[in-house]
Amino acid sequence: MPDLENVKKEYQTILEKLGDPELISDWEKFEELSKRKSFLEKIIEKEKEIEDLKNKIEENKVILKSGEDAELSSLAETEIIQLTEKLKNLEEEMQRMSSETAAPAGPKAVIVEIRAGAGGEEAALFAADLFRMYLKYSQLKGWQQKTLDSRPAELGGFKEIVFEIKANGKENIWGLMKNEAGVHRVQRIPTTEKSGRVHTSTASVAVLAKPQKGKININPRDLKTDTYKASGPGGQYVNKRMTAVRITHLPTNTVVTSQTERSLQQNKENALSILEAKMLEKKITEEERKIKDKRKTQIGTADRSEKIRTYNFPQNRLTDHRIKKSFHNLEEIMEGKLDPVIEKLQSA
Repeated sequence: MPDLENVKKEYQTILEKLGDPELISDWEKFEELSKRKSFLEKIIEKEKEIEDLKNKIEENKVILKSGEDAELSSLAETEIIQLTEKLKNLEEEMQRMSSETAAPAGPKAVIVEIRAGAGGEEAALFAADLFRMYLKYSQLKGWQQKTLDSRPAELGGFKEIVFEIKANGKENIWGLMKNEAGVHRVQRIPTTEKSGRVHTSTASVAVLAKPQKGKININPRDLKTDTYKASGPGGQYVNKRMTAVRITHLPTNTVVTSQTERSLQQNKENALSILEAKMLEKKITEEERKIKDKRKTQIGTADRSEKIRTYNFPQNRLTDHRIKKSFHNLEEIMEGKLDPVIEKLQSA
């Protein structure tokens, strides 16, 4: 059963937010809060119905115990059966609603972009290592993964890789992944290094919330679509047909690409998914700027230009600079065992 005290507190908080005159300028937020308010009202009303039914059942039990009037006792007995059945149905309905009482957890899917930074081929190899780490983490969590776009480098790494991670249940995937955004730095001896010197390279990670269908409306007339031949390392063609897609959103000059699928239509769908996520990111950034969001006082901006983490392979150590904490099990972390790091970030 839902915790009615928490439900009432949340309901009161929503009423206060809806009373804010500035909210009228944010119709989407107003609509979201209004829906939540209606849902909580149903829970409060049903809880009242349940209490009323319980009181009526108790009153009829008192009549039965007295046994003064046989006809009245018979009516009370019949009513107890009817009220008990009704109570059972209401409690089952409340049980179903209890799974929804938690506030919306956020997007059910995220799009992650990893780009090689300073360090040439070593940076590209590190980008591939980060990609593998997140895929391993997703597999351990039971999430679905799908590669949307990639630009392989000469030595087997990635200049850029874009992929989607989707939760199967109600897990808050956005809450777990959003703080991975930023610049990741690696310190290690590259395989090509003959003198054994430790090199420092970087890769940037962007985590975009994937909007629900219909959340972001893009006018097809604002899009310019180009097709070209998908290519791999060294410019060799993956196939000879024009299956790769480049979509430009003309009003914002945002360019997205996809070439991982053999189907032109599938690559187009992948590119549109990336574009929608980027449009949502722009929208959120603009809204945060308008209301002077104070995220910087919490855990930094999670901006891609901010160095968030160092992966020191010679010392088997990962350091997260935002919370000033080191983890001495880098090998395990690179195998996807990220939970201890993410949990520390969330608690911070």
